[in-house]
Amino acid sequence: MRVVIESSDRIGISQEILAIFAKQAWNLKTVEITSCFTYVHVEYAALTLSSIRECLASVIGVNSVEVINLLPSEQRESHLQALLDKMPEPIIDVDSNGLILAMNKASHKLKPSKDATEPELVTTDYLGKPIEAFLGQINKAMLTNTATSQAVTIEGKAYILDISPVVSSNSSTLEQDNTGQVSGSVLLFRSMNTLGRQISLMQSHQDHSFDSIIGQSKSISLIKAQSKRFAELDLPVLISGETGTGKELIARALHQASSRSKAPFLAINCSALPEHLLESELFGYASGAFTGAQKGGKPGLIELAEGGCLFLDEIAEMSPYLQAKLLRFLQDLTYRRVGGTKELVANIRIVSASHQDLAKLISQKTFREDLYYRLNVLSIDLPPLRERMADMSLLANLFIENAAKQVSNSQQTDIAKPKLTAQALSLLQGFAWPGNIRQLQNVLFSVVALNNGGDICSDDLLQVLNKHAGKQQLSNDIDIQTIKDWSSAQADFEAKLLEHLHPLFPTTRKLAERLNVSHNKIAMKLREHGIK
Repeated sequence: MRVVIESSDRIGISQEILAIFAKQAWNLKTVEITSCFTYVHVEYAALTLSSIRECLASVIGVNSVEVINLLPSEQRESHLQALLDKMPEPIIDVDSNGLILAMNKASHKLKPSKDATEPELVTTDYLGKPIEAFLGQINKAMLTNTATSQAVTIEGKAYILDISPVVSSNSSTLEQDNTGQVSGSVLLFRSMNTLGRQISLMQSHQDHSFDSIIGQSKSISLIKAQSKRFAELDLPVLISGETGTGKELIARALHQASSRSKAPFLAINCSALPEHLLESELFGYASGAFTGAQKGGKPGLIELAEGGCLFLDEIAEMSPYLQAKLLRFLQDLTYRRVGGTKELVANIRIVSASHQDLAKLISQKTFREDLYYRLNVLSIDLPPLRERMADMSLLANLFIENAAKQVSNSQQTDIAKPKLTAQALSLLQGFAWPGNIRQLQNVLFSVVALNNGGDICSDDLLQVLNKHAGKQQLSNDIDIQTIKDWSSAQADFEAKLLEHLHPLFPTTRKLAERLNVSHNKIAMKLREHGIK
């Protein structure tokens, strides 16, 4: 029986209460004392609450005696265990000798029943036993005085094991060197799927639904409708399009609309890493695979993206060796870590992208034709910005609004969103945009950052667009020695003028309006100087 005795805060009252319990020869299992309360766990066959009250009636200051279900320490332990059991990752607490002190329910999946008739593991089965008895891969030598992380494989499943020492400190020790004695360790087992989701959130925490893709033009509406259908099919997708057209944005929207949306979406640029680093990033490596390899090995993106999607950007930049290895993986989704011997099976969807013409690379023997057909089961071709000018107003207003917010945050002042004049919008629609949406975003951010208030006019845009017009720029410098005659000098000036302005005004009518000449004259001069 557990009881709580409420009393006045009188010196010696607790000793009087305990003396009465001792006089009755009752078995006191646990006693906890706080101000005005004495908690007792007592065992006696014929014990009743009324008999306890009668015995304590003679003690001056005792106000009440009531039965409770748990002592305060037991209640705290129960709440802590409930909290641990809510954690989705296995957690095991061990003492300095490697004996198990506590473990949550998720840790049971580390040691599943091998036989259906075998009883399910309960937490108390291994309490007080060495950690090696529960998991043979873990031993006392791994429990050091410093926090460590390493890759372990348990029952064929890979985990990252985080070992955190528990330091018991006292006031005198803290005053001396801020250190204490290690009394045990907490073991946290993080699954690859959990790590993949965390990395995915770090890569991008924004909304990437199809609704977040800006555009109402016929071409982009068709792309969104097509992509939504592809999202329902668990097949590889190849996204092609010029640089800056939003290939990764489409890939993320595909993933978010698919049945794998709750699993990780991981992306890697195949052109950003050399061959050996890209291989280990994709497939991971085993312990001791090479000099400097992390102890216990390292999982690759294929392993971390388990159940989700892996986005391979700039797939055309992959070396022939890795193309062959990727092809082998795509055949049955099995692979080995670099330097490893164990065959692993992946459950992921591959989405790849490239701004290059893969068909042309195949004819040049720089990209494998068989890999192309593996990747190009479903294909999406993104249009360049110059082919979707109907969306320019929507895109420009969005980027101006975002730029104004960023400038306001950096300067810690409220900056009103500037408006785009009709002439400025016409200028944006007339520019060639070789860098597509990414270039448009950068140009408008520069314009907003330089804006002193008021509307954004065509002159504001020209100041920035001249830097994006191409390599050839107008110059006032004239090399006298190169001038042959009046006609050649005039022709050279006309050619430079048209080469400079044509990217800004790619239609002959707009260029004619800019130079205040006829449309026919501009068309004739463009043909004369071979400018297409």
